[in-house]
Amino acid sequence: MKRAARVDDNQADLVRELRAVGASVHSTAALGKGFPDLAVGWHGKTYLFEVKDPAKPASRRRLTPDEERWHQAWAGHVAVVETLEDCLACMG
Repeated sequence: MKRAARVDDNQADLVRELRAVGASVHSTAALGKGFPDLAVGWHGKTYLFEVKDPAKPASRRRLTPDEERWHQAWAGHVAVVETLEDCLACMG
């Protein structure tokens, strides 16, 4: 039986904030197996973001083993973000 994907508490706010600045956003959290939480389109480019909640202790914001493996194997852009500012810094 498949376990429901966990979504960080700040993800909905982050999606709303990204859309407010003109980005297109698709939640990919349900894919699981380490795949990042968000696919974000911005000025003709796609960014993959793993969302972590800054309100949680550092030990709860670490990448899971599946996320670590996925990030290491991915040859494209992927970033761990906590805030809109983190996203915008990655997106230039």
